[in-house]
Amino acid sequence: MVNTASTMLPLGTPAPGFSLTDTVGGETVSLEDCTGKVLVVMFICNHCPFVVHIMDGLVSFGSDYQDTDVSVVAISSNDVENYPGDAPEKLAAMARDKGYAFPYLFDETQEVAKSYTAACTPDFYVFGPDRTLVYRGQFDGARPSNSIPVTGKDLRAAVEAVRADQEVDADQKPSIGCNIKWIPGQEPDYFG
Repeated sequence: MVNTASTMLPLGTPAPGFSLTDTVGGETVSLEDCTGKVLVVMFICNHCPFVVHIMDGLVSFGSDYQDTDVSVVAISSNDVENYPGDAPEKLAAMARDKGYAFPYLFDETQEVAKSYTAACTPDFYVFGPDRTLVYRGQFDGARPSNSIPVTGKDLRAAVEAVRADQEVDADQKPSIGCNIKWIPGQEPDYFG
């Protein structure tokens, strides 16, 4: 298990557009479909131990914000040829099994992950009403290697600040997880 940190996209960055297929319902979901006051974009996958560790917390997070002014989408961008557990039908099965209350989108070309400079799973982004970035980083401090409880406190604090028209704390910690499984030869250049 290789620990990869978020790239920490600069705050104030406009939300990159996307138009991806929801693995559960088959419909296309785009940035323009996310009409909530707050937009949360999560890069996750099925098999990463860091995602598996917080999965129940992600389920609770999605349920807590369902039918509110918060739009939540999850995106998997992993190379499915080499990681078939992240193929769309497997993503859909996981979403159904866990009861995800958010679309679980598949980024087949990995272009959306690259546009967000996503580096790891999980990786989280919060955009305000004007769709500029106000938070990027960790769900909370829980990791498979520690005993910190999974609460989603960092992500929840950012979402609640936006909902209350308050400033989001700029002291943000990068997420840590498995690297996104890039298609061989198509790794992004933002890793330097």
